[in-house]
Amino acid sequence: MSSRNYLSLVYLLLACLGAFFTMQANIDFISEHGPGFDVLLFFRMANENAASRSLTSDLLIGASAITIWILNESKRLQMRNLWIVFLTMFTIAFAFAAPLFLFLRERRLLEMESLRQGSVTDQSENQ
Repeated sequence: MSSRNYLSLVYLLLACLGAFFTMQANIDFISEHGPGFDVLLFFRMANENAASRSLTSDLLIGASAITIWILNESKRLQMRNLWIVFLTMFTIAFAFAAPLFLFLRERRLLEMESLRQGSVTDQSENQ
């Protein structure tokens, strides 16, 4: 297995863990403060003390920077179906969407390497 294949599997595992742990926390929140998901209460609690404000600010700034990078990198690599990443960013968690993008990016890089090797092979055979 190539290092790129291994890395893509690591990213996929991190995406699954990101989905699991954030969903578990959200389920706990709903069971404690339900029924339903009270978004206003969630954000109020996320900014209730200095520690939670620090984590909220850290996530907001970091996620914003990574989202801008995702947009630029996906254009550079001509990646398709990025709507899935952005949809999951808001419906599941950023902790799922960012590693999902990294997984898809590694798969795209593998695809591009394969296409380049095929084109080099075709050129050498034609000479």
